[in-house]
Amino acid sequence: MPRSTVHDVARAAGVSLATVDRVLNRRPGVRSQTISKVEAAALAVNYSRDVAAANLARRREYPMLFIVPSGSNSFMRGLEREIRRGASQFAAERIHIDVVTVPAMDADALTRAIDRIDPAVHDALAFVAVDAPQVRAAINRLSKRGVPAVTLVSDLPASSRVHYCGVDNVRAGRTAAGLLGRFVSPPGTQIAILSGSLRLNDHAERKSGFEAVMTAEFPHLDVLPAMQGNDDSDLTETIVTQLLSERPELAGLYNLGAGNRGVIRALRKSGRAGMVKVIAHELTDHAREALETGLFEAVINQDAGRQVRSAVRVLKAQLDERPVIADQERIRIDIFLRDNMP
Repeated sequence: MPRSTVHDVARAAGVSLATVDRVLNRRPGVRSQTISKVEAAALAVNYSRDVAAANLARRREYPMLFIVPSGSNSFMRGLEREIRRGASQFAAERIHIDVVTVPAMDADALTRAIDRIDPAVHDALAFVAVDAPQVRAAINRLSKRGVPAVTLVSDLPASSRVHYCGVDNVRAGRTAAGLLGRFVSPPGTQIAILSGSLRLNDHAERKSGFEAVMTAEFPHLDVLPAMQGNDDSDLTETIVTQLLSERPELAGLYNLGAGNRGVIRALRKSGRAGMVKVIAHELTDHAREALETGLFEAVINQDAGRQVRSAVRVLKAQLDERPVIADQERIRIDIFLRDNMP
C-alpha cells in the first residue's frame, strides 16, 4: 500500500496542510479540539512521520554538550579524545558536540556546569555522573527545561536522565571476582579492593558485584575492607605500598577504579610484582604494559568510543521522539589477558 502523507491527514481531518504541519510539529496557535481531530485523522489513515526527511527538510541541527572529568585519569582522557573525534565524524549529520571538563568527583562543580546549560544553545547533554543529591536535582531541573540527558561510564539512578551508556558495572565486578578467585586459591589468602570513590556509582556497583561473588563462591578467601584512592596515582601508590608492607600474606588485588600507574609503581618497589595477582579496569597504555610484563593478570575494559556513539544515537532519538533500540545500545564487557590484547 502507498504510504499515507500529510495530504491524507489534512483531507481526513478537514483542515489545511498548514494546520497539520503545526500539530505534527507541536507548534502553538492550534485549538485543542483541532489538535485532537488531526491526531485522530493521522491514526485513521495510518500516517507515520518520516522524521529523518522532515529534519532534513527543516535543516534540523543537533547541538549536544558532553561533560567529563578533568585530570590525569587515562581512561577519561581517552573518553574525551573519543568525544572530540566523534564531534568531527557526526558534523556531517548536523550533530554539533561541545565538551566541558569539571574537576573529577566534584559534585558541586558538576552541578554548576549542568545548571549553566542554556537550552537555546544545547539541546541535549551527556555526562559522567557523580552520585550526589545536588547532581540528581540539577538533572531533574534540566529535564524540566526540556533538555534530555544521558549518563556515561557511571550512572545516576533515581534521576530524570533518559539512558545510561556504559557497561553493567555489577557484572563487571562479578567478572573480576570470578577471575581473581580462580587465580588465588589457598585458604585464608587475603584479597584487597581498591576503589577511586564509592560516591561514583560505577565503583560502588563493581564493589558490590565483586563482594557478592567472593562471598558466595570463594568463602575461603579473606576479602579486606575496600580502600579509596580517589583515582589519584600518587595516593594509590602510597596506599598500595603501605598495604604490601603491612600484609605480606596479600595474594590478590582488585583495582576497580583508576590509579593503575600507582599500583604498578608500588608493586615494582615492593619486589612483589607478579606474586600479587591483580585485576584492573580499562586497557590504557599503562595497563597494557602491566599485562605484557605480568604485573596484571587481567584487565576488564569498556569501549569509550562505543559509549560516545551510543550517547549520540540515544540523544538524537530523544530529540526526534523515536524509540531507542536497546540491543544496539548495550555496551559489552571486554576481558583482556596478555595473550588476547588488541
